[in-house]
Amino acid sequence: MAQQKKKDSFVLQAGILAAAGIIVKIIGLLYRSPLTSIIGLEGNGYYSSAINIYTIILLVSSYSIPSAISKVIAQRLAYKEFRNAQRVFQCALIYVIVVGGIASLLTFFGAPLLGKVENAVPVLRVFAPTIFFSGLLGVLRGYFQAHGSMMHTSISQILEQILNAVVSILAAYLLKDMVADQGETKQAIYGASGSALGTGAGVVIALLFMFGMYQLNAGIIRRRIEKDRTPVQETYGDIFRVIITTVTPFILSTFIYNCSTVVNMTIYQHFMIDIEGMDETAVAIQYGIFATQAISIVNIPIAIASSISSASIPGISGTFATHKEKETRHKVWQATHMTMLLAIPCAVGLLVLAKPIVQFIYPQKEALDTAAKLLRVLAVTVVLYGLSTLTNAVLQGIGRVNIPVIHAIVALVAQVTLLIALLLYTELDLYVLAIANIVYSLIMCILNHSAVKRYLRYREDVIRTYVKPGLASVCMGAVAFGIYHGIYYFLPMNRVALLVAIVAAGAVYFVLIMKLGVVNEAELKAFPKGTMLVSISRKLHLLK
Repeated sequence: MAQQKKKDSFVLQAGILAAAGIIVKIIGLLYRSPLTSIIGLEGNGYYSSAINIYTIILLVSSYSIPSAISKVIAQRLAYKEFRNAQRVFQCALIYVIVVGGIASLLTFFGAPLLGKVENAVPVLRVFAPTIFFSGLLGVLRGYFQAHGSMMHTSISQILEQILNAVVSILAAYLLKDMVADQGETKQAIYGASGSALGTGAGVVIALLFMFGMYQLNAGIIRRRIEKDRTPVQETYGDIFRVIITTVTPFILSTFIYNCSTVVNMTIYQHFMIDIEGMDETAVAIQYGIFATQAISIVNIPIAIASSISSASIPGISGTFATHKEKETRHKVWQATHMTMLLAIPCAVGLLVLAKPIVQFIYPQKEALDTAAKLLRVLAVTVVLYGLSTLTNAVLQGIGRVNIPVIHAIVALVAQVTLLIALLLYTELDLYVLAIANIVYSLIMCILNHSAVKRYLRYREDVIRTYVKPGLASVCMGAVAFGIYHGIYYFLPMNRVALLVAIVAAGAVYFVLIMKLGVVNEAELKAFPKGTMLVSISRKLHLLK
């Protein structure tokens, strides 16, 4: 019974983090539409160029901290080494203060050297201080995740995104208004800078919240340390070595895994400006459509996998460290099953409702058709990135941190080669970026999945994990497509038709996965609001 509770708790925590990830992404999309209306497609392009560079620096300095720290601390908590776990936390704070501080300074002063688009430099400089605060936030999130509590991280993420949305819109409007008489380009730069300011404000409020939660739990933490009778106390020097040797592979893996976006952007912008002779502003606008419209929508369901991955690392690290291989394999299956249950229908939904979804979020008509077509092409990456992100986390959790690095390098070389060839010999324009994304995620997915099977002797239920959810998703997609176009024919209101279609499709999918036996009662109970879902299923006679 205790073991079952632990398994259920893992699914619940993963579900909480996944739900928060979805909420955060939805808030992000909802505020992007009014923000784009304020800063325009030109400002959107400068913001996209700057945030991609900011993201890659963040990956190197602090993005991997929560996962890495949660793994190191979880291993000590598995053996009840509370004092050593606290020392890891303290050393991690020192680590990010040094690394984050250096990264922030390099970003601010080195901004002109980091990008091709000159007008994105002021925006990137606004992002610079956020890198430092993100490191501190990452350590606190990793600390609570290691203790199996995803609620603190989830609430902080939602708070972060809410303040980000509010400040981004207000700051963009006010800063743009300051230079209202200085031309469209100047207004676009200032508006984009305001949006970047919102990102920093969000990180700061999340950091204050997490610090407050830590202070509320300080008494419990202190009492656990006082009762700790672990015979071996790790020295701070040893802990720093552990942190560096653990964080570095995490950083390399995450950096290479995620840097494909910046590499693709850089290659595309250089090609269009230097070889095709396009204007810098036009290229920024084009790339902005791809990055902030198509990709931002795809990233909503991909956030599910990232959340489940973050939730899975402490549990997998803990069970693997204590040689519970069967339980480790079960956690991997739970995470994969949960990810596919959500990722597959999301991919189908994006495919069949691409244009209505883009129109719902970004009503700017000049980019609607292009963004919708890109979204259809990118829909499959929801499943591919979902699996590759999750398997990355699994390999890191079992100590095989170098394997994802090797796989990411292989995938990166393959997609860069393809991207250059497509740019040189085709006229696919933005679609080359979409194709490169598909190829990269597919290679990562195949290589990582093979490695997990090999190292964990892992065998999964293909029918329950992929085939049945896929079948249910296809039926769901047909219903969504039919309902949307049926309603829109008689009542040409996109938002009404789309919302009804999504609700109906969700209900159909839930009924189908229950009827097909994809999820049983025990698994359903482990989800957030699981008891309510079980009650509904019983009333509808869906449980076998």
